[in-house]
Amino acid sequence: MKAMVCEAFGGPEVLAWRDVPDPPPPGPGEVQVRIGARGVQYVDVLMLAGKYQFRPEPPFVPGSEAAGEVVAVGEGAGAFKPGDRVMSRHRLGAFAGLGNAKAADCDAVPAGMSLEAASVFRGAYHTAYHALVQRGRLAEGEWALIHGAAGGIGIAAIQVAKLFGATVIATASTEEKRAACREEGADYAIDYRDGFRDQVKELTGKRDGVDIVYDPIGAQVFEESLRCMAWGGRILILGFLGGQPALARTNYLLIKGLEAIGVRLGGVTEHRPEIGRANTKLLVGLAGEGKLRPRISHRLPLDRAADALQAVIDRKVIGKAVLIG
Repeated sequence: MKAMVCEAFGGPEVLAWRDVPDPPPPGPGEVQVRIGARGVQYVDVLMLAGKYQFRPEPPFVPGSEAAGEVVAVGEGAGAFKPGDRVMSRHRLGAFAGLGNAKAADCDAVPAGMSLEAASVFRGAYHTAYHALVQRGRLAEGEWALIHGAAGGIGIAAIQVAKLFGATVIATASTEEKRAACREEGADYAIDYRDGFRDQVKELTGKRDGVDIVYDPIGAQVFEESLRCMAWGGRILILGFLGGQPALARTNYLLIKGLEAIGVRLGGVTEHRPEIGRANTKLLVGLAGEGKLRPRISHRLPLDRAADALQAVIDRKVIGKAVLIG
């Protein structure tokens, strides 16, 4: 089969279009999927560079989220059968034509959802739901400030927050991205680059700030976010796209009764897998009802994976990028 192979650590240029052996037949509890679409994530960029916490040695086939058709099932793979459409999670190997996955890491694609949408659904929406609803305890009528709102987990967070009754302020760097945030349901979309505290304070009025901050950026964004939170607010720490972790000003946490909450989806799926499975079932059901829908700005054939990864690096992707074929 054809696959994109990482031949050395580096940037997108290290990927090569190669013939590789088909994966072995699926083992116990596994399914084999003919992959029709796969998501491109910033995690893939880090993995190519050898900077991710899971560091496979080249050569390897990257890619961890996909969707396609089951072609073979191993013993004890549950109710899956050949011909089923599934969204699947892979430790590696999704940038290929075939891939094996644990049946427990697969879900049926709802009727009416494309393989493209299914391939980028689970990670982004599970992250947003776990962060906002479970870790952040989002309640109807609260205000949420969502940073990085035009990214994959940002668009998902807008949709989840609105579904659960929040008023959403989204931050993004360009008018094109802010328009996309409003299209996805954000009540307000603001430019954060020259500071956002005064804008948030003005929008929230007498409430004097937001109840929840969803922050995958860190650095100065985190520090300024503490200054525009209402009493008893929660700031959700999802990552450090701004380049470095922030230093929490504990005097702000103390005076305003704030909570700084770490969010790592892998933690709940590893330590409480039953919660992870229940979350996914709920979210897939909501997608089937049309209440959650990924936004895809870049669709490219699999052999142009390097271009898709460069678009992620250049911050040109709004929502998600998908590799097809």
